[in-house]
Amino acid sequence: KQRSTAASELAKLTGTHPIVALVIEYREKKKLLSTYVEPLPTQVADDGRIHTSYSVDTAAGRLSSKNPNLQNIPVRTEEGRLIRRAFVAKKGYELLAIDYSQIELRIAAHFSEDEAMIDAFKSGKDIHSATAERMNVERRVAKAINFGLLFGQGVFGLSEALHIPQEDARLFIDQYFATYPKLHSWMTSVQALAKEKGYAETLCGRRRYLAEINGHNAALRNFAERVALNHPIQGTEAEIVSMAMTTIDKQIPEKEAAMLLQVHDELVFEVPKGTGAKMAARIQPLMEQVIELAVPIVTDAKVGPNWAEMTAV
Repeated sequence: KQRSTAASELAKLTGTHPIVALVIEYREKKKLLSTYVEPLPTQVADDGRIHTSYSVDTAAGRLSSKNPNLQNIPVRTEEGRLIRRAFVAKKGYELLAIDYSQIELRIAAHFSEDEAMIDAFKSGKDIHSATAERMNVERRVAKAINFGLLFGQGVFGLSEALHIPQEDARLFIDQYFATYPKLHSWMTSVQALAKEKGYAETLCGRRRYLAEINGHNAALRNFAERVALNHPIQGTEAEIVSMAMTTIDKQIPEKEAAMLLQVHDELVFEVPKGTGAKMAARIQPLMEQVIELAVPIVTDAKVGPNWAEMTAV
């Protein structure tokens, strides 16, 4: 059997030999070079700008960017942020980015009606810190569990993500579900309902049919079970963002705020220089009031001359 050199496998070997970190770094830089640094300048249009195309991901209802894909411009690494610096506002303008704060977990709180989650959001707490406090664990652990379990991650996946033994991961999961019992009940019931009906549904009624959820192939069945959990949350997020975009388009003239990009839960605008904070104050309420959930919908806004160097407003 051939040994794997996939990034996930190499990551497990970090620290065992100096070459592992160098190979990972080389791959990351090579990917940035071939995916962004080299092709993007060739895709500049006659007006000096890069234009992406959006299509609806029919399964989830999310918008997908292609030719080029501008939803995947890196943000976590220093090299990735350097690429984002190349996305600049035109002369006399600045960029305004507004994103939904922890929207997926807020949707989960709404669906599950879990009192502990709802209380955390209603009191304005950071949900990861609130979870960490309730479970008596570090925030990074709480964050990994909050997002991981919501999208069907099991004991093995959590142990890999946190680099901990599977026994410890199992204890964390049991503790998490004891902390948010109604969330656990909802997760179980939504998968059971999908098996019964053959589809999963968003808040606005968008269905995703899951033919394999009662199938004999274990891998396909497990995937369908994860999608049954994932679709109501990510599909509802897509609906909220789409409604927000439509509302903004109707109520905010393009000359005051031109909508440039949608990156999942973030909208990027180009606004006249010096008006970023004022426009944020107009756009944020439109985004936050587009639908009513059991918990407040909150957004964060940033302004800057380019997509990398932005400050909160």
